[in-house]
Amino acid sequence: MTLRLSRELIRSRPVAALASVCSVAALAAPAPAIAGGASASSGNGGIAKPTVVLVHGAFADASGWDGVVERLQRDGYPVIAPANPLRGLASDSAYIASVLKSVKGPVILAGHSYGGAVIGEAAAGNRNVKALVYISAFMPDKGETLGALGAKFRGSELGPALRQVPFQDGDGTTGTDLYIKPDKFHQVFAADLAASTAAQMSATQRPISATAFTEKARGAAWKSIPSWFLVATKDRAIAPDLERFEAKRSGSHTIEVNSSHVAMISHPGTVTSLILDAIRTEASGTPSLATTGSTTSATGLIGVGAIVAGVGLIVAVRRHQARDR
Repeated sequence: MTLRLSRELIRSRPVAALASVCSVAALAAPAPAIAGGASASSGNGGIAKPTVVLVHGAFADASGWDGVVERLQRDGYPVIAPANPLRGLASDSAYIASVLKSVKGPVILAGHSYGGAVIGEAAAGNRNVKALVYISAFMPDKGETLGALGAKFRGSELGPALRQVPFQDGDGTTGTDLYIKPDKFHQVFAADLAASTAAQMSATQRPISATAFTEKARGAAWKSIPSWFLVATKDRAIAPDLERFEAKRSGSHTIEVNSSHVAMISHPGTVTSLILDAIRTEASGTPSLATTGSTTSATGLIGVGAIVAGVGLIVAVRRHQARDR
């Protein structure tokens, strides 16, 4: 199910009318239980909320999620944004998997960029993970490498923008770290942010080991866990067409946003709304593994269940769009 979000769509009269009808129906319906059987009550008498775990990608740190964390916490959700080691897909996934095992109850797991590859492997076999949310991310299948996956489509400017720096670990082993060149960072990574903000991000970027792009993915949790995907249409780090391919292949519930690679920074309200849509859909107890290859739009001939899910997302975007920037 693909929804192309825009201010014109959200403000259109047919959508507003449909959203109002569905909002009334939602108010009249009993509160759903969290998928997976969580039953502890929250402070306001509702069902216990899942923990949202946010995994950052390469050339960044967990602070990139700050706008999303603020909004989720404001809505009462427990949030964890761990540090992704960025040392290699296998070791990073194992580390994030250990973080997930420390969380009690249901988890909604989101990953940005390289973090998408990490969550797809880290969540494999973890029954507490109820939904995966990919934000302009890599989403490899088992056996794929990020290097090969990234070469499938044109549109990425990341390769020529990288600077290689040798490193040595304490045990004597050596490797190569990858950084984005300072003069390319704004254009390739964060074009819709202020130049001064991008300059600060460039100066504090965390490098990723080159081996992360050559290791084969050992798991693809999106094959068994429902997924949501945000395609950043102005992304120059990961080709937007690759993001569309991944989302279609996995059958993800998909939206497209006019954003650079760092949608969680430039559009935190929209990213939060997508995460909340995943939470609500899973909480409803309705089947949520999207049909692979579905390309229906919000105005097409789609089923009632898809309409309700789509309107839920639109209403959520309305709620957060005022706080999006």
